[in-house]
Amino acid sequence: MLVVETIARIRRAHLVDGKSIKAIARELGLARNTVRRVLRSDATSVVYQRETQPRPQMEAWAEKLEQRLAANEKLPRRERLNLIRIFDGLQNEGFRGGYDAVRRYARARERKRGTGSSDAYVPLSFAPGEAYQFDWSHEVVVLAGATTTVKVAQVRLCHSRMLFVRAYPRETQEMVFDAHEKAFAFFRGTCQRGIYDNMRTAVDAVFVGPERAFNRRFLQMCSHYLVEPTACTPASGWEKGQVENQVKVVRERFFKPRLRFSNIAEMNAWLLEQCVAYARSHPHPECSDSMVWDMFEAERPHLVRYVAPFDGFHSKTASVSKTCLVQFDRNKYSVM
Repeated sequence: MLVVETIARIRRAHLVDGKSIKAIARELGLARNTVRRVLRSDATSVVYQRETQPRPQMEAWAEKLEQRLAANEKLPRRERLNLIRIFDGLQNEGFRGGYDAVRRYARARERKRGTGSSDAYVPLSFAPGEAYQFDWSHEVVVLAGATTTVKVAQVRLCHSRMLFVRAYPRETQEMVFDAHEKAFAFFRGTCQRGIYDNMRTAVDAVFVGPERAFNRRFLQMCSHYLVEPTACTPASGWEKGQVENQVKVVRERFFKPRLRFSNIAEMNAWLLEQCVAYARSHPHPECSDSMVWDMFEAERPHLVRYVAPFDGFHSKTASVSKTCLVQFDRNKYSVM
């Protein structure tokens, strides 16, 4: 079957360069009838569709293969044979066809009966005040006339779906602490559990399974707010799917068209107003007769009481190099 690029070369060579069919066939290594058929059809692509699927080897063995597949389904899962073993059994009985014929028959059988395997996800349900989800997103804005990439902290209460969005210039641990403090102050409470991805400002090491080595200072923050941190499985975004979806919604609704503010504090005040406006105007996905804001007001009494801001200052001793430089937060500073 001719590919689109070959058809384009044939058409250009004849219609633009004025080459003959014989010359084109010799140059591209094609039959003259093939070149002639392309030029006469004026088509830019050739799609081959087989009307009937011949199965010369399988026709006589279809009933026996069906019996083997049906008997295999009745076995316990640990004892079931794969298609290779079933194919070997047919060959021992005299089948002369190929493995692809058996595989195509089995797949067509699964599609017809609707027994093919597919990924399935169990919807997560959260009680009031049970958990929140946290994530970062990167957005492009214009601050004081300069195009800037800001890091946006996204917090979402899992039960009421209430959102909190705040922008920062970076993703340092101090800004993680500040985002939590501002979010909890806005919610007027915290949740029993916080769901995170394996960000470096929170997780020092990822072990096999759910075990994590959390950063000591991050654990202090969680202890201060009485939150139990939970880290997701790597590359499993559905475990915090609510905040992942929030990132897409916020990007489309809040950051398009590109925001323009004189400073980041002014932009954060506007973002907070947008969060409240969005919650007041959008129904809850599970309780369509109530707005997100109404569900949030009902969840507030179930939140863990907000105590006080956490001291996010991080004191660290650092050694001075021979050139009187000290490195802190990936920057080098000169000292006396």
